[in-house]
Amino acid sequence: MSSLIMETPELPAVFDGVKLAAVAAVLYIIVRCLNLKSPTASPDLIYQDTPLARFLLKSCPLLTKEYIPPLIWGKSGHIQTALYGKMGRVRSPHPYGLRKYITMPDGATATFDLFEPLAEHCIREDITMVICPGIANHSEKQYIRTFVDYAQKNGYRCAVLNHLGALPNIELTSPRMFTYGCTWEFGSMVSYIRKTYPQTKLVVVGFSLGGNIVCKYLGENQANQECVLCCVSVCQGYSALRAQETFMQWDQCRRLYNFLMADNMKKIILSHRQTLFADGPKSPQNLIDSDLNRLHTATSLMQIDDNIMRKFHGYNTLKEYYEQESCLHYLHRIYVPLLLVNAADDPLVHDSLLSIPRALSEKRENVMFVLPLHGGHLGFFEGAVLFPEPLTWMDKLVVQYANAICQWEKNKSQCSDTEQSSGQE
Repeated sequence: MSSLIMETPELPAVFDGVKLAAVAAVLYIIVRCLNLKSPTASPDLIYQDTPLARFLLKSCPLLTKEYIPPLIWGKSGHIQTALYGKMGRVRSPHPYGLRKYITMPDGATATFDLFEPLAEHCIREDITMVICPGIANHSEKQYIRTFVDYAQKNGYRCAVLNHLGALPNIELTSPRMFTYGCTWEFGSMVSYIRKTYPQTKLVVVGFSLGGNIVCKYLGENQANQECVLCCVSVCQGYSALRAQETFMQWDQCRRLYNFLMADNMKKIILSHRQTLFADGPKSPQNLIDSDLNRLHTATSLMQIDDNIMRKFHGYNTLKEYYEQESCLHYLHRIYVPLLLVNAADDPLVHDSLLSIPRALSEKRENVMFVLPLHGGHLGFFEGAVLFPEPLTWMDKLVVQYANAICQWEKNKSQCSDTEQSSGQE
């Protein structure tokens, strides 16, 4: 009995050791998950040494300045992505715009929202940003509202495309909705802006899937680049054909993101089932009840694209659809200044896809590739410790770059006018 009494005081020491090990394990997991050991740095820049590039580096401090995400969670690409995707932006503004409707040749009704500038632009000219949101997004999303409000205050008119079928209160008027690379609705919006504001110059902006659409649109036809000052693409994947395999991998939880986005797409398609699956001469090729049954069981975007989306445009195979609809084959046809922005910790865009903008910027003088270490997918939040600011590094960079390009073009124009005056004398 006495020996048992003597051993008893040693038990708390054992328990303390277990607690200490448990706390250490939890802290290790937190450090790994939140990526707290990752350094902060200025973005990695790939570009050609040209007068324009040197001007941009002087005029856009964010390109060379250290990007500092929120202290506790900002180095986690997953949390940055989730805050954008689920929680949205805190204290998001509500800019006022007018909704415009355009009837497409196939009977579809395209819509976009038009927001007038709230201040004079820095070069005192009429500039319009034509904006294409991410997959299944529209002008009412928080990140779009935040960006538009900031652009308006910097003197930009903004036109924001609402992807066909994405707005819950707008019914489809033809058996077709938006797809990965269809540029028809975006092109119609741009045509409306050019016709309504003949003196305006355009800044083209695309987020995620919207980046693919705007780059494809510009490269499809040289005429599409007329009066375009520059193009900015943020967090796109460049090639759906290359991305499809990586999107089925569990690395960086891409398979989970794939499932969640597929589930959202299913809900949008099913909300329009009466129009999309109606019998008639305008019905998509081979879109029948069996496709609807396969839609219910789909667990990935690729399955939905194969069974539904590719058929809106008559593609025979998923490979053909991804090959033709990706902007990869159009990027080299873009001649206006092109800013490509991705985050190294974007859980949706595999690192192998970043070789595309890297190689392009190494060959083309008009292209600059910007790759911050952190930011996730359309996150790029800034702030103190816990709570991010509604205005992000991404919002400020796009406007700062656009301002610099506008100033560059104005300087070129003034130099040209001076040379002409000197020649006449």
